Amino acid sequence: MQLIYEKSRPGRRGVAFDPLDVPEAALPPELCRETSAALPEVSELDVVRHFTNLSRRNFGVDSHFYPLGSCTMKYNPKMAEAVAAYSGFSELHPHVASSRALHPLCQGAFEVVYELERFLAEIGGMREVSLQPIAGAHGELAGTLMMAAYHRARGNAKKKDTILVPDSAHGTNPASAAIAGFKVKEIPSNDTGTIDFDAFKALLGPRVAGVMLTCPNTHGFFEPHVADIAALAHDAGALMYYDGANLNAIIGQARPGDLGFDVMHFNLHKTFATPHGMGGPGSGPVGVGARLVPFLPGPRVVQEGDLYTLATPEQSIGRVSAFFGNFMIALRAYAYILHLGGEGLKKVSENAVLNANYIYARLKDAYDRAFDGRFMHECVFSASAQARDGVHAIDIAKALLDHGFHAPTVYFPLTVKEALMIEPTETESKETLDAFCDAMLAIAARAATDPQSFHDAPATTPVGRLDEVYAARRLDCAC
Repeated sequence: MQLIYEKSRPGRRGVAFDPLDVPEAALPPELCRETSAALPEVSELDVVRHFTNLSRRNFGVDSHFYPLGSCTMKYNPKMAEAVAAYSGFSELHPHVASSRALHPLCQGAFEVVYELERFLAEIGGMREVSLQPIAGAHGELAGTLMMAAYHRARGNAKKKDTILVPDSAHGTNPASAAIAGFKVKEIPSNDTGTIDFDAFKALLGPRVAGVMLTCPNTHGFFEPHVADIAALAHDAGALMYYDGANLNAIIGQARPGDLGFDVMHFNLHKTFATPHGMGGPGSGPVGVGARLVPFLPGPRVVQEGDLYTLATPEQSIGRVSAFFGNFMIALRAYAYILHLGGEGLKKVSENAVLNANYIYARLKDAYDRAFDGRFMHECVFSASAQARDGVHAIDIAKALLDHGFHAPTVYFPLTVKEALMIEPTETESKETLDAFCDAMLAIAARAATDPQSFHDAPATTPVGRLDEVYAARRLDCAC
């Protein structure tokens, strides 16, 4: 395939502009280029065909199944895309919100922010929500900063300096806690893939400021002791943080606030209509119980009579992002929640759990089981048996490309050797799941008879197997 520059021909144009009918503005010399930008000169049709052909070489959620656990790839409803494109939202300049005099111009956007925060608070069992964080890890950081502010306000900043994080948590949990100034201690898992409750009780002490849980955890299981953990943490003067990355599994069925959590983040890009992975877009609103409301990021949208305006809580940790986070992602989530309603959200979790357990039932005899039990939204296998024949998790991931599927998450969670974490989400049909399982079964069978063939996979993609170590060290090399 030719590069767009190779298609370039001098003088060729894709668009013709009318003669300038306003005075030409003179730019300051320091803003002017000394040489031409040397952009490709191509026709409109050349441009359209070039990028259309490029898109056909990519894996995307609109064209392929993504069983990717860590980022919960799901479809983006075109209805939500259409709502996000409404000119009243898409053409509204964000700086309008900076002037109280101009607030009447953005009442519709303010209403979306206000109502979406109410929706999310109800879904999570929280008192209030802020849309400011722009990623899940960013929501974690905002939450841990509020936890730190809470303990400072009570005069316990030096006494409460530690956060407990399970070894089955997302890797950003300990990072967020450390950035917020806390020491981190790890809670081990037991052989059932859940928190070792006795180990937790041994770690819990007067210096513990909070406990961060992903529930269900990254092994795919709901923590059976979650209510007891919350009660013991609160008795010790600690706060409970809920990682909302796996909310697909319990949405409409259980609310983190009702389970004893004081603060949580929502991944709008994982649960509410926007595909995410490999870099974005993201949105990680943070919700809080009554104790942490005074510390929410500000400013916040509030109602004053018939108008929406802005106010900042007195003990706010301040802004954590410009404006109101990723507003266009929030808008998609708003449309999605309105469209599904309460009963529709319950079906999301029911189908997510059903799909994950269906995959587990079909593959459990072909791959080592990391754990046994009833999974929630994702199931975890190990490729250890295949690795003994020389076929590792990374080889299985590459081979799936030749079957037309993106890989699941590999080598995570870190507690499982040769991990394969598979998350089908609620949006995939049985036919798609069967085709994926058939491919995984075929790969397992071939691994036992022809392991050498995996070392050159993928063989059908535009770019074949790369030397990943060399590529990581030589980013400027066309290797």
